[in-house]
Amino acid sequence: MYGEPALPPDFDHLPYANPDAPKGGTMVMGESGGFDSLNPFILKGRAPWFLGPWTVETLMARSIDEPFTLYGLLAESIDTDEARSYAEFTLRPEARFSDGNPVTVEDVIWSFRTLAEEGQPRYAGAWSKIASVEQTGPRSVRFTFTEADREMPLILGLRPVLEKAQWEGKDFAASSLEAPIGSGPYVVEDFEPNRYITYRRNPDWWGADLPVNRGLYNFDHLRTEFYGDQGVVFEAFKAGSLSIWREENPARWMTAFDFPAVQDGRVVMEEIPHHRPSGMHGFVMNTRRPVFDDLRVREAMILAFDFKRINGILTGGTEPRIESYFSNSDLGMTPGTPAPKDVSDLLAPYRQTLLPGVMDGYALPSTDGSNRANLRRAAMLLSEAGWTVEHGRLMKNGTPFTFEILLPQGAGETATIANIYIQALRRLGIDATLRSVDAAQYSQRVTNFDFDMTEILRSFSLSPGNEQTLYWGSSGANQPGSRNLMGMVDPAADAMITAMVRSEDPAQFNAATRALDRVLMSGRYVIPFWYARVSRIAYDRAFHHPDRLPLYGDWPGFQPDTWWYAP
Repeated sequence: MYGEPALPPDFDHLPYANPDAPKGGTMVMGESGGFDSLNPFILKGRAPWFLGPWTVETLMARSIDEPFTLYGLLAESIDTDEARSYAEFTLRPEARFSDGNPVTVEDVIWSFRTLAEEGQPRYAGAWSKIASVEQTGPRSVRFTFTEADREMPLILGLRPVLEKAQWEGKDFAASSLEAPIGSGPYVVEDFEPNRYITYRRNPDWWGADLPVNRGLYNFDHLRTEFYGDQGVVFEAFKAGSLSIWREENPARWMTAFDFPAVQDGRVVMEEIPHHRPSGMHGFVMNTRRPVFDDLRVREAMILAFDFKRINGILTGGTEPRIESYFSNSDLGMTPGTPAPKDVSDLLAPYRQTLLPGVMDGYALPSTDGSNRANLRRAAMLLSEAGWTVEHGRLMKNGTPFTFEILLPQGAGETATIANIYIQALRRLGIDATLRSVDAAQYSQRVTNFDFDMTEILRSFSLSPGNEQTLYWGSSGANQPGSRNLMGMVDPAADAMITAMVRSEDPAQFNAATRALDRVLMSGRYVIPFWYARVSRIAYDRAFHHPDRLPLYGDWPGFQPDTWWYAP
């Protein structure tokens, strides 16, 4: 994105991969929930999480040891100008789909257009910035852009490339149990909806010897088992049915790993540090609902959340709170402080519409364990917003303050948080309820914004860009399937995202990201939870990973991609 790639043109392998890793074995992973589709690129149905990355390739591949650098994968070269007004990709002549057919320019163009027009909304934004597409050679395709956006060549470099011939006469947008034909290291071998899916390493994979792949994708099979909830997944791991477990709860990490396999060394416990932003995890309020369209009400909801008590119950008080959408990095704002000049200059044109706290500083409320002071402040804000307590219930114009927290079945820890929070809200006269629904219904309701409050989880790299439009952009506020769950419409946020993708150096980029962070935090859209500075993983001792850890730590692209089996 900026500067030069860290690796030279003749690099042998990625620095966090082991080129001598043995091939073989099976890694079995567990997930809660299920799946009823094998097309991960459309809105309909729910597909297994890693089906796309393990079976379908992109023009370029990401190095998770650099903030945002891509190296050639399906594409052997990329050409662009200093302004990045276009990007021309030349495909490798040896690139093949798993059925043996060559990857062609026609496949690339068809994939990008079809994903934009019939796929998930996240693909449409980049396509709208393409003025023209033309085949410039037997293996070359040029995309010319409509506007300045320095991230566009990289965004296109990470678009999935599918085989056009597979979809002749078929409805791409229809949910199906036919897996897309890709060119990746694995193919779907066997599956049973909502039970399991097994991937087999393709022995004829065309890209096995590329430097960007050397030492990766070492398992002969990858298998995901699906269970009703996370508690059952953990029990399956303890019983030896799963190869690996990622522990999100530090309190359980300290207390629940005393089972025999840990004690006798069959299971290894490891903490892997990382340098990635916290992202945002919490309860998001749907401002499309009248009850949450008032800033004072949203601030009251945040005040009513006793973070110190909940953090103490769930994590033993060990985890830091998310105080910024980019906590744990230089991209985040400094809570409670005025905007520095480079940030305020960017925001100045929108000063008249900025919410309180954007310029002068916003910070989450602190708690003392009882949260009484914050509840009093919340009650005052609710009163200012026209809500009054009548016979123990908060009312406005004869209507009680009621809302529903929507979660999928098996939400586990998040459901516990919701129940504690609901008890606190009752002290304000608010009648909140927890509604748990099956995975398919949950996905459909969130897709159509049919919720009052739900869980939000957004993970960020060190180079956020166009995807921020999908998360917060005004264009997606009422577009079903967009990830703008809060229904946020804010021209300042839109402008800061544009400034991010047009930035020509890291200083400009950092200022724009911090400005966006201020707009998001000051909007009081989310009740933030906590984040972990390390990834806590437990795994069968027969599994191994390189000693050299990447910048992003235990991040997609590290596990299981770099791991191997050696009993």
